[in-house]
Amino acid sequence: MTVRVEQQFEFDVSPATIWGFIADPEWRAEPISVVDEYESTGENTATWQLKLPIPFVSRTIAVETEDVERRENEYVKFIGESRVMNVQGEHEIAETATGCSLDNRFVVDGKVPGVESFFERNFDQELSNIETAIREALAE
Repeated sequence: MTVRVEQQFEFDVSPATIWGFIADPEWRAEPISVVDEYESTGENTATWQLKLPIPFVSRTIAVETEDVERRENEYVKFIGESRVMNVQGEHEIAETATGCSLDNRFVVDGKVPGVESFFERNFDQELSNIETAIREALAE
């Protein structure tokens, strides 16, 4: 089973401001609750250490992520691969009359039982965590 989720956020700031958040692989990892640690491994790569509260996964899972497409101030697509799942994420910024919108799309393909159902139950909250983190950073 594949889990797909999409959410859009609206911001009263320029696309360039939001780009500063989504262009950084480490920043994208920070708000995700199951990311225990992360480390930049290159200009567009990072390793996320996930702690998934599911059966059959008793230790931290390393997910190797890489930005595979980037258009400055507009779009980033990344992939992540691990032994328990593959993930694809896309963040697309569009200018609006009052600022910009940020479309977020994720697809998770689990390789271990329980991965898809975990993300199916929790993906909306994880995306809300990203929105909250951006809004808090903008308020600083």
